[in-house]
Amino acid sequence: MNKYRSSALFTLIAGLMLSVSVSAQGSSFSSPDVEYSFELPDDRWKMTVKPSATTPNVEYVFGDRTEGHLEVRRLSLPSRGVVSDLIKEEEQKLQFNPGYVAGKEEQFGGFLNGTVFNFEFVRAGRPMAGRFYFLKAAENSVYVLRFTGFRDKLRSIRNQTDSIARTFTVKKR
Repeated sequence: MNKYRSSALFTLIAGLMLSVSVSAQGSSFSSPDVEYSFELPDDRWKMTVKPSATTPNVEYVFGDRTEGHLEVRRLSLPSRGVVSDLIKEEEQKLQFNPGYVAGKEEQFGGFLNGTVFNFEFVRAGRPMAGRFYFLKAAENSVYVLRFTGFRDKLRSIRNQTDSIARTFTVKKR
């Protein structure tokens, strides 16, 4: 009798874990209008800007824009240019945000390798953060995944931002 009870309990727990993992799965982003794709680890990421043939940019929010906002942009890298030059250009623009404080840069690897730039700032009296992934796609192109949101919220979804950046890839033509 005890064997049956523990076996039934194990089956019930395994079934619950499976249903939780299935419901927590995300989706994929891909569009014929852009040359990149990536995986979204959670269904709470909703597209707010759809790419088109004229504008290859895409934007997503995680529930609410303040909880997590993602912009994907492609930047051109000058010949013999390095990614750190693009990071410096972005940082010069960010310095005008109130309360701007630069964070550290980290090396990052996924389908594309690159650098992550972290920073903090203030918006409407609330502490915000940014985590920008600079992923080198080719000799002259870099994709920037710009994540911003409330500092604590962005920290809490860092595993998701890392996952999106790790799965970001350029489609083969």
